[in-house]
Amino acid sequence: MLKDLLVKYNRPGPRYTSYPPANFFTADFSAEEYKQALINSNTEKPESISLYFHVPFCPQICHFCGCNTDEMLKMSVVELYFKALLKEMDQVGALLDKDRKVTQIHWGGGTPNSVAIRFIEQVMAKVNELFTVTSNAEIAMECSPAYLSKNYLQKLRSLGFNRISIGVQDFREDVLLAVNRALPKYPIEEIVADIRELGFEGVNMDLIYGLPLQTPESFRETVKQAIKIRPDRLVTFSYAHVPWVKAAQKMLEEYGLPGPDEKLAMLLNGYHEMLAGGYVSIGMDHYALPTDSMAVAKKQNKLHRNFQGYCTQETTGQVYAFGASSISQLHGAYAQNAKTTAQYIKLINETGYAVERGYALNNNEKVIRQTINEIMCNGLLNFESLAASTGVSVDEVKEICNFNEQKLSEFIDDKLLTINNKSIQVSEDGMMVVRNIAMAFDPNLSENLNMYSKTI
Repeated sequence: MLKDLLVKYNRPGPRYTSYPPANFFTADFSAEEYKQALINSNTEKPESISLYFHVPFCPQICHFCGCNTDEMLKMSVVELYFKALLKEMDQVGALLDKDRKVTQIHWGGGTPNSVAIRFIEQVMAKVNELFTVTSNAEIAMECSPAYLSKNYLQKLRSLGFNRISIGVQDFREDVLLAVNRALPKYPIEEIVADIRELGFEGVNMDLIYGLPLQTPESFRETVKQAIKIRPDRLVTFSYAHVPWVKAAQKMLEEYGLPGPDEKLAMLLNGYHEMLAGGYVSIGMDHYALPTDSMAVAKKQNKLHRNFQGYCTQETTGQVYAFGASSISQLHGAYAQNAKTTAQYIKLINETGYAVERGYALNNNEKVIRQTINEIMCNGLLNFESLAASTGVSVDEVKEICNFNEQKLSEFIDDKLLTINNKSIQVSEDGMMVVRNIAMAFDPNLSENLNMYSKTI
């Protein structure tokens, strides 16, 4: 039974949005190393470019939020922030090969759609000045429905945006008020209708389970309401309660939080409702309509994953990130910017770069990263294909990943995967505990797993 399996495998482990995970990043990684990694990236794969822009500002901070955010400050600070971001773009763009194409642009935060559209216009103009954007590039923004209007959506569309991700979290007003989240400006179904009418190619919707006042049945109804609206992609995030990291979360304890059994029921209710509603399960917590490019990529074993979530191999590239706390994901290195707005602006104005920490990968780590990506994204590991793409032999792949069939025995016994000489195939149920399976291919996994969240 799926519920029993989820309980059994609910153990601490990395999320593997990167490999090595972000806790391996070090302050010893310098801006000079980042500049060299940028230059090196011009001759590394993938050739295509993904751009990420982080807007930390929020008019109202949600108490559940674990992201790097700032309450909306004086307009002068917002002005200074975007001036710094444009300067950072100039610095990075100067080091990248002009023949390389941008295939993905993602705006996150914070609440990107809470800032004046002129700031978005400035950045998109700079993108077109520095880079060549392909005609089929995915250009997306994470939006709060509290600050969305049809006029704002029209302006985003005119700037080339073709996908909107709406942070609904829950349809119940009492839940939103309990977590200090501003209510939608107008009904979600009308927002989605406007997005469709304006010609956007895709609509994503984010939900969160485990919040105060939620019950397994109420979250089931939230999922049903979302399915009725029919976004192209749906995500159900598990709320992570870490008040020792994010102090505002402590306030949620006044209302009480759902316990582990209730959260598991919410997860399963969401999963079953999504499948019954015609959605395809994509990895751990993402779902898509069968016609969506992500579902098609999943079927073709061409999914990829980065800090922004799942994406297709067609649109993904090496990620060049701009703004406070943003993380660049290059073939040979990761680089994270200073986390506070003030420090980011200061460093950019002084040196043109704001690198706070990072990590340079060795060749073995690149092989392990590719191995874990194939497991996490596609549920399929073909040793011969992996060896060919990483430039090593099959035996070397197995040695580098410390592969031992015995480490997979419990997954085999539970019918979560099958294995033969050439490949490993993860079952549909196995994808629900795919983080656990990926851990078996991580030779650098720390003994202290309690630093990570639980896998379910």
